[in-house]
Amino acid sequence: MYPKEIFDQDCRQCKRLDDFLCEVKQKYPDYHARPVAPFGDINAELLIVGLAPGLHGANATGRPFTKDYAGLLLYEALYEFGYSNQIKSESLSDGLMLKGCRITNAVKCLPPQNKPTGTEINQCNQFLAPELKTLPKNGVILALGTVAHLAVLKAYNLKLGSAVFTHNAKHNLPNGIRLVDSYHTSRYNVQTKRLTKAMFSDVFRSIVQLLADPQK
Repeated sequence: MYPKEIFDQDCRQCKRLDDFLCEVKQKYPDYHARPVAPFGDINAELLIVGLAPGLHGANATGRPFTKDYAGLLLYEALYEFGYSNQIKSESLSDGLMLKGCRITNAVKCLPPQNKPTGTEINQCNQFLAPELKTLPKNGVILALGTVAHLAVLKAYNLKLGSAVFTHNAKHNLPNGIRLVDSYHTSRYNVQTKRLTKAMFSDVFRSIVQLLADPQK
């Protein structure tokens, strides 16, 4: 589905991640436990960038934010704002489809303790950078968390201090692309109320406004 410059199912360039995935596959033989492909509309005008696959979520199912606590708030918002035909993402065979939106990750493989190294983020940037180029002029990128935010800046060869991560902040990128930041939809952020449903809905309202009016 995706050209190899955007996603390589057989990538093993990060030894630590590859070794860890082999261990996970032995422990959970039914898990996907390989790089997780982007999911959604190939012609999307909204690209959501997460951190990395979760152990029992995307790493298990093979789809970003699927059967994962972090996906509950995300897919609920996608449904409510018209980007998804279903409110939940359970498996590759659940019939879920995204329209006008695609989800990817800064790092395509599950990292130990969900913490990729800087080297691993940089290595996987070779896939993120060409994927960002698929966005149409005036498209929008939603970065879930600081790691995704910085990965996007790196992919555009921008200085990391050129755009400061702040929840619901909007930044202008090359080619008319806009970057919108949000706290990650992780269990910790949601349960501690650092990120509420209302706050996340406000982020999507910002995205809708940007897509409706490129001058904003």
